[in-house]
Amino acid sequence: MVDDEVLFSTIDELGEGLRNGEYTSRELTEAYIERLRSVGDELNAVVTVTEERALEAADEADEELSNGGGENCPLLGIPYGAKDLLAAEGYPTTWGAAPLRDQQFDYDATVVERLDEAGAVLVAKLAMIELAGGFLYDSADATFTGPTSSPWNTDAWAGGSSSGPGAAVAAGLVGFAVGSETFGSITTPAAFSGIAGFRPTYGRVSRYGAMALSYTMDKLGPMCRSARGCDHVYRVIAGADDRDPTTTERPPTKPPARLRGKTRIAVLSSAGENEQPAVRENYRRSVETFSEFADVEEISLPDIPYASVAGTVIDAESASAFAEFVARGDALELTNEASQIGGYAQQAVLAEDYITANRVRTIAQRELDETLAPYDAVVVPTRATVASPLGSPFVDYFAEYSSTSMGAASNVAGLPGVSVPNGFGERGLPTAIEIVGRAYDDATVLALAEEYQSRTDHVDYTDLVGEFDTESMARLDTELGITGD
Repeated sequence: MVDDEVLFSTIDELGEGLRNGEYTSRELTEAYIERLRSVGDELNAVVTVTEERALEAADEADEELSNGGGENCPLLGIPYGAKDLLAAEGYPTTWGAAPLRDQQFDYDATVVERLDEAGAVLVAKLAMIELAGGFLYDSADATFTGPTSSPWNTDAWAGGSSSGPGAAVAAGLVGFAVGSETFGSITTPAAFSGIAGFRPTYGRVSRYGAMALSYTMDKLGPMCRSARGCDHVYRVIAGADDRDPTTTERPPTKPPARLRGKTRIAVLSSAGENEQPAVRENYRRSVETFSEFADVEEISLPDIPYASVAGTVIDAESASAFAEFVARGDALELTNEASQIGGYAQQAVLAEDYITANRVRTIAQRELDETLAPYDAVVVPTRATVASPLGSPFVDYFAEYSSTSMGAASNVAGLPGVSVPNGFGERGLPTAIEIVGRAYDDATVLALAEEYQSRTDHVDYTDLVGEFDTESMARLDTELGITGD
């Protein structure tokens, strides 16, 4: 019998327990399956539990562990979840969309293959916004599985479009997860759920077997309880793939040995001005923590319309990716009313606007690289607010505050970034910072996040253990007793 508290352990802790014989992979997998079917259903975080496949993989992992394996395989025997836009043979891959709820593929996505080879156990396909938000959704219910709730407060949204992975990791439903990001869909749910979420450099992780939303902006990455966990998963899934011609042979740069010498961190002059008060205060404290081991300098980003460029590129490429879907009339069967017409609106993007956006994008990539060249990374608040309430358009909640342009800039330029929690704000919900580096500085970004987390202690996931019993499932915000630190 695996205690619930174990299910909130980091990858390193889970691996140590497996190697020490505290529990088997099968026992761990069965415990996660039970929680996926109880808590996962309550949070609307799960689409499909892959039980048969998971138990078979767990038994194989146990055999390898019994033969002394696992010392150099940190993911061996650890159950994980995949956002439901990743193909997994034998199970539906719905893309979060009602018209595709029976869609199946007869192969695994590359990241699923690589995680299988590393001994990880695929235990669930996790909920997402329909078509990864590609059709301009405006509320959290834009998915046939229902809006995914934050485990910290079930009246709040877990964020899109990787909402299921974010909530599942935070709520102890899986040991880690894989999400996707085109314009904030890893970092936002990671921030809202109080976990670590890593967006790799564009082209570092194969997207073969993943739904295409934007050919030149889609990225796949890990969502874990810690930056160190993200590093473990990233090292397994990264690398060139002949089946995805956008992947690169170029390896990520190596970080300084344990951040050797004095690190240089940039902060944006606009950061800390237009966020919720708790977000601003927690960000200020985070910058103070970085100043303990780095020189911190203020900079401004090049004045470029990053969000407009991103929006134009996504609209044009999404119109291409979903042309057949729209032509069949399937868009009219989507859950969100805005999404039902969004796919048609995207078809009106002019070729000259798409070309202009990509010309500006090239300028943005060059100027951002020059701006960031003197620094190891730039640190910003991941989001200007905590998670929005369920039941109303999220744009209304976010409208009063404004984030920095770093999220749009880093996605347009394909830069690596990791979001990690840095405290709590309104309604007992997590806040976060994002650490962004130059292209291919993935390892440096993760090392900086790990160093930051080694000096802070902002999230105790065991606060969530036992919160989902029959009496308290409906409401958490006044019962957790969470303080600002």
